[in-house]
Amino acid sequence: MNNIKRSAALNTAIAAAVLIVTAVPLFASDADDRIESSFKKSYVYKTYLKDENIKISSKNGIVKLSGEVLDESHKPMAQDTVEALPGVKSVENTIVIKNDKSDTWIKIKIQTVLAFHSNVNASKADVNVKNGVVTLKGKAISQAQKELTAEYAKDVEGVKEVKNEMTLVQADDTIGEKIDDASITAQVKMTLMMHKSTGVIRTNVTTNNGIVTLSGKAKSEAERDLVTKLAEDVQGVNNVVNKMTIE
Repeated sequence: MNNIKRSAALNTAIAAAVLIVTAVPLFASDADDRIESSFKKSYVYKTYLKDENIKISSKNGIVKLSGEVLDESHKPMAQDTVEALPGVKSVENTIVIKNDKSDTWIKIKIQTVLAFHSNVNASKADVNVKNGVVTLKGKAISQAQKELTAEYAKDVEGVKEVKNEMTLVQADDTIGEKIDDASITAQVKMTLMMHKSTGVIRTNVTTNNGIVTLSGKAKSEAERDLVTKLAEDVQGVNNVVNKMTIE
């Protein structure tokens, strides 16, 4: 009888151990799926990267980015977004920058340029390009915003003509989706990188519910103030807490 009990207890222990061992990969797989899904649902991906050829895979929180991009700024932007996602341990970025000034490149470049100007609404501007001729559709809240959108598009290399078919709407009609924290972090980092007068390498950026916290070192009080202003101007930022110290 004791042998039967011992055998049953042993079988129960083995079954429990099997469940634990098999559950760990399942939990890891779920976390990896969430990382991949969150990246593709992010504001950065949908606004800047959806037309790029980017592949993402995650295993136990270790993410690999591969594929090709036409805009060189999109390689670090993809990495910054992924690094800010919950559960990510490290990122291996092997994305290749493709030198191709095609209509697709022009479209992506215009979308990127618009997204970094707070006085236009990149998410509400539809950009189509054929043989260098750009057609703008979507929504603008004023004639000035509509005209500015066209002016920014005209400045992009390869643009031959801009047809502005954007419609004017009330400001309340342009309220968009809430921008995720990972995308805000990536956009702040990219904004700082695009301004040579700020030290992006010395600036750490984290975001929680739209509140951006900056830490690291600034060369001067003026640089510290500029970093704050640039971060405040990024889409989705509710507030900026600057904890940077002066070197």
